[in-house]
Amino acid sequence: MGIRLSPLGMAVFCLLGLGVLYHLYSGFLAGRFAFFMLSEPAAGGPESPRGSAPAGAVDLRELLAVSVLAAVRGGEEVKRVREGNVLNAKAKGKTREGAEEQLTSGDLLSNRRMFYLLKGAFPAVQINSEERVDTADQETVSWDRSIPEEIKQKIQPKEVPAESVTVWIDPLDATQEYTEDLRQYVTTMVCVAVNGKPVIGVIHKPFSSYTAWAMVDGGSNVKARSSYNEKTPRIIVSRSHAGKVEQVARQTFGNKTVIIPAGGAGYKVLALLDVAEKNQEEADVYIHVTYIKKWDICAGNAVLRALGGHMTTLTGEEISYTGSDGNEGGLIASINMNHKALIEKLPDLEKTSHK
Repeated sequence: MGIRLSPLGMAVFCLLGLGVLYHLYSGFLAGRFAFFMLSEPAAGGPESPRGSAPAGAVDLRELLAVSVLAAVRGGEEVKRVREGNVLNAKAKGKTREGAEEQLTSGDLLSNRRMFYLLKGAFPAVQINSEERVDTADQETVSWDRSIPEEIKQKIQPKEVPAESVTVWIDPLDATQEYTEDLRQYVTTMVCVAVNGKPVIGVIHKPFSSYTAWAMVDGGSNVKARSSYNEKTPRIIVSRSHAGKVEQVARQTFGNKTVIIPAGGAGYKVLALLDVAEKNQEEADVYIHVTYIKKWDICAGNAVLRALGGHMTTLTGEEISYTGSDGNEGGLIASINMNHKALIEKLPDLEKTSHK
């Protein structure tokens, strides 16, 4: 009870206590500030690159850029195999019409290059390809995420949910003609469908290095031709179907109707467009009268839609690019023409498509 507190000692003790509290409290604030900064990265930081779509979304402009690159890279393999004459062609089965379907090294190598380039750039997107992808033969193909200036100038960024996107690859269209060295018909193609509707189409001709691309409600590097004659149209068809179409077409449009037999769905769509190619024929209507796979026609359908054209079944139904990989109803394609009137003029062809 006789203890007396020194005023000076009390003052020192309080100052020391305040110092300890200040040190602890300031450290806590600094820690919380650092945690906040790490948890909320600034826009443009490494976890959210400027210009990239958020997780679960796909930028269609970027997908167009890599689709063009994939078609070109696949075309390089197609050209290399053909010029080296190392096709290693073999039959992979028969079509519904009984014709042998050919498979070559060009198909397989192009498919591998195109598939893994697209899959590496957009792993969350579903990719459907004509050829089977062998996981044991996986290839690392990277994309530097650069977008060509032409695409930047014409196409604005547009994000869509990744789960709504399906990519269709045709690594070598017109394989039969490829084995016969009819190079002008050969194309590589990529199509992007959103909710089943084709919105991006790329058609590349490996042996002339010509590439046509278009995006619905975006832009394109190709135009439709402006001169057509609906009374005596030039109709382009598969080489094996010319006889089936010719009789009906001449009865409908007259004896002056021109039937153009050709190979490859990509080549036939390009025939409807303004293409500066010396080996590219010109046509007004493209008709296919039998079952056809969707990777053969999706890219052309997208290009035509982007330019105001049409590709439907022979009865005028829109073709959905989801579900099965085949289209049962044949097709008729046109641009800058009365598409509905064309369908009404060719009623008998729909029956032929199911044979």
